[in-house]
Amino acid sequence: MVKPEKTLATQQIYHGRAINVRVDTVEKASGEKTTREVVEHSECVAIVPLDEQDNVLLVRQFRHVVDKFLLEIPAGGIDPGEELIDAVRRELQEEIGYFPQKIERLGGFYTIPGYGTEYLHCFLATDLVPARLVAEDTDEIELVRVPLNQIRQLIASGEICDGKSIAALLMLLFIRQRR
Repeated sequence: MVKPEKTLATQQIYHGRAINVRVDTVEKASGEKTTREVVEHSECVAIVPLDEQDNVLLVRQFRHVVDKFLLEIPAGGIDPGEELIDAVRRELQEEIGYFPQKIERLGGFYTIPGYGTEYLHCFLATDLVPARLVAEDTDEIELVRVPLNQIRQLIASGEICDGKSIAALLMLLFIRQRR
């Protein structure tokens, strides 16, 4: 069995609002020393909201980093001390204006384990009731309802092209197929 790398030193490079960046000096199992650049990001929730008509409630929003509008599932950070379920409820109220009465865990994954620490907890939210929480950055989010049976095609065509949305939506479709 291969031994894990041993961290010898850590240097903080950047401390920001959303991320921190550090460079770790590590010793590999072979004894070789090298560096690892690490983007530190807190855990997040990603939610597939599904209404009574089997429509997925997606959000279309401009993403500066890729310079385009993306069609995504609602997602966001977990506030310090906040429970996962409370983060799910808050994010849905902020982003799409609905409160989920039923929340079911789909799974979770590391988004970029080669250089980042972010872990996404994925959930299915149903029995949605209109309820809006005001948030600072959600005024430019467009709500888009998509029938669940069209999700595979939107992923295959590239219209849904961000990893968290693809992963969580496929988790839901897989679970539904097994039932």
